[in-house]
Amino acid sequence: MQTYFTSDTHFGHGGMMSPRMGRPRPFRSVEEMDEHIVATWNNRVRKNDTVWHIGDFAYGCGRAHARAIFERLNGRKLLIRGNHDQRSEDLPWAEPVRDVARITVQDSGMRRPVDLWLSHYAHLSWPDAFRGRIHLFGHSHGAILATSISCDVGVDVWAFRPVTIPEIQELLADVAAREGGPVAATALAEAA
Repeated sequence: MQTYFTSDTHFGHGGMMSPRMGRPRPFRSVEEMDEHIVATWNNRVRKNDTVWHIGDFAYGCGRAHARAIFERLNGRKLLIRGNHDQRSEDLPWAEPVRDVARITVQDSGMRRPVDLWLSHYAHLSWPDAFRGRIHLFGHSHGAILATSISCDVGVDVWAFRPVTIPEIQELLADVAAREGGPVAATALAEAA
């Protein structure tokens, strides 16, 4: 079993392809966008995997469309509430929808557990940040850059697919190397 993270899929939302968006999505239609995201999700995620969706699952579509997409997606799905989740909150999530979550993940192959703070919104400060808890967020569609301890897990940042902790740690280590040099990158890599 693997744990994945994603956000801002915006299933059913044609506005995601508008030039008004900071990063317009490269699809010709909502159907093409939805199908591409479903395919990339199911290409990675297996039935018994866990997916934390960190907000904005569906927007601009009816509840029936949101539910039809939800039912096609692999994995045990959990939702951190985003600002566009009015249509998504009543879907059959594995646990009650929440605003934030403090979790620890240790999937197969990970040397140690990783502590996480999940919120749809990027925070400047969060519980246990000084102890190494990593903050995963969405909402910004890639407009807020990763730091050595936080990053956007939205589909606009990660090629329209959910990501794993090792992939996130690799990004954070790259950022740490740029921010603090090789010592910071080595320390982060050793924590992985």
